[in-house]
Amino acid sequence: QVQLVESGGGLVQAGGSLKLSCVASIITFDITPIAWYRQAPGRQRELVANDTVLPYTRNYAYPVKGRFTISRDRTKNTIHLQINSLKPDDTGVDYCKTGTMWGRGTQVTVSS
Repeated sequence: QVQLVESGGGLVQAGGSLKLSCVASIITFDITPIAWYRQAPGRQRELVANDTVLPYTRNYAYPVKGRFTISRDRTKNTIHLQINSLKPDDTGVDYCKTGTMWGRGTQVTVSS
């Protein structure tokens, strides 16, 4: 059974950084597309970044381009999301997703 477990969220001041991690219990991790979503308070979940395979691409939502970096550690079956220059609008629960499977999320709170 596929499991996704996120970690790394927290409370940070605007301008700070966080590195989120998602450990995926997937045998085919190397060839599995994985994405990060955010659900801000009172809003629907929105795609933040994804790491696709065949072709191998990394894509970012416009509001996070230049500040977020998605990366994959194949030795640890982990996908990371490095978040820099955090803004209060980045507050929300960040989830990783593959196929129809979601993790439980990790809370990111940015104070002004």
